[in-house]
Amino acid sequence: MHRTHTCGELRLENANQEVTLSGWVQRIRDKGGLIWIDLRDRYGITQLLIEEDRTSDEVVKAARHIGREFVIKVKGTVIERSSKNPNIPTGEIEIDLNNIEVLNSSKTPPFTIEDKTDGGDELRMKYRYLDLRRQPLRRNLELRNRLSIETRKYLDNEKFFEIETPYLIKSTPEGARDFVVPSRMNEGQFYALPQSPQTFKQLLMVAGYDRYYQLVKCFRDEDLRADRQPEFTQIDCEMAFVEQDDILNTFEGLVKYLFKTVKNIDIAKLPVMDYADAMKYYGSDKPDIRFGMKFVELNDLAQNKGFAIFDSAELVVGINVEGCADYSRKQLDKLTDFVRKPQIGAKGMVYVKYNEDGSFKSSVDKFYSQDDLNVWADKFGSKPGDLMLILSGDANKVRKQLNELRLEMGNQLGLRKSDVFAPLWVVDFPLLEWDEETNRFHAMHHPFTSPKAEDIKLLDEKPAEVRANAYDLVINGVEIGGGSIRIHDRDLQKLMFKHLGFTDEEAQDQFGFLMNAFEFGAPPHGGIALGFDRLVALFGGSDSIRDYIAFPKNNAGRDVMIDSPSVIAQSQLDELSLNIKKKI
Repeated sequence: MHRTHTCGELRLENANQEVTLSGWVQRIRDKGGLIWIDLRDRYGITQLLIEEDRTSDEVVKAARHIGREFVIKVKGTVIERSSKNPNIPTGEIEIDLNNIEVLNSSKTPPFTIEDKTDGGDELRMKYRYLDLRRQPLRRNLELRNRLSIETRKYLDNEKFFEIETPYLIKSTPEGARDFVVPSRMNEGQFYALPQSPQTFKQLLMVAGYDRYYQLVKCFRDEDLRADRQPEFTQIDCEMAFVEQDDILNTFEGLVKYLFKTVKNIDIAKLPVMDYADAMKYYGSDKPDIRFGMKFVELNDLAQNKGFAIFDSAELVVGINVEGCADYSRKQLDKLTDFVRKPQIGAKGMVYVKYNEDGSFKSSVDKFYSQDDLNVWADKFGSKPGDLMLILSGDANKVRKQLNELRLEMGNQLGLRKSDVFAPLWVVDFPLLEWDEETNRFHAMHHPFTSPKAEDIKLLDEKPAEVRANAYDLVINGVEIGGGSIRIHDRDLQKLMFKHLGFTDEEAQDQFGFLMNAFEFGAPPHGGIALGFDRLVALFGGSDSIRDYIAFPKNNAGRDVMIDSPSVIAQSQLDELSLNIKKKI
């Protein structure tokens, strides 16, 4: 028997028991007459004790020949620790050893395998199997496991049916770039890895399965960032005979259930915000509503006063920052530099301090009187001690720039707390968006999203004004997932393809199987997909999904542990009829 207990379960009530433990040596402290060893496994850490005067010479000798990360099996008696450690569950006991057996030795690890490590990102990615031994990553994966179990419990209770869909599918031109897989048996032809199981879950609704879900791997060949990986996991769902409110209510229930069962947090009813309002008041389709600073538009008050920058702008808009009128010139200059960064792109920033004595001090005092600024303050809802920050320019661009400034102020003032959660629904997205490169409209979500019934008449004359029957779940400024009510009528789907620039032949070639299915009684249906990796990271209080995935890729899309992607043998290329010149 390798163990009678794990390294995380023994307590004071186990005192005087003879036990056997196995695990990895995390730390050794040799004080001459006393040796302590911290033994670690997935479940925790237990301290082992060796006293030179009492313990056998064989055990003392063995203890002095082991090193960090050796795999050992020990036997001994549970005793009460004289110096307790309240920071670990086993901190009141230790094991008085009478036997050590080395099961496997270890090289010195390239970084310390403790909660706080000295290993850099790339080094830890290369030795990911060692990094995964650290307790913070174990806790992350434990959280991921818990969320997956509770998600399945909730959906099963709501009569959803888990069904697996294919990974080798047909490539489609919409959305992100596909990962493609050459077919050996069909020369010159390729599969694509799914960006989502979208068409299959719609076909399952046609097939009468009513409620489908899947925790499914999806693949997108796109540039990476902290919350994006080339392969990721979705909670993918579809429901038949539903309208938008049915979807929102069902998955609001999932959100509340997960927060309550996993974090013991009660979430109030989720607010619903129109896309147009999200952009007008927050400059983002994924607003962080943990704090205020809603946008205030000033065109009517700030223009035609001789300040050319405002007079020539399509939009003058700002935010009120409570209690920051005491910001120094240096702090304000830093904020100006922030909005001028190339990735934000503003040309400058105007500030107005509402001083405690009721006076105003601004960067545009030359153009605006105290009375003018007082009217601005009324519109902002400012009070003495507040600071108004204002940007101007092209409406779409300046809203995005002010969103970045708003989030920066939220960070500086500690308003974006990772243990506070503010979910909401954003609805009524535009159905189509114009692409300057291809000079045509593209589906903002995907070509199967239904337009609002009352907006269908606008498709020909005003396509940019057509709203989609679509919705996103946003939590703390992060898009956790999105979905839509789908088109289930063949004629409307053909009309949608037409406005997306598909010929009848192209539509039939790409999506004929779905169009044909619609001829056999497709029910009204809709669904949603939630980013499971993002959801887990959010629950863990992190912006990055990488540490919540067992074996992630780096920012270049590489797995540096197994050195992938990599070249393959010429014989494999020949079998696949691929004529690829290898780099010398």
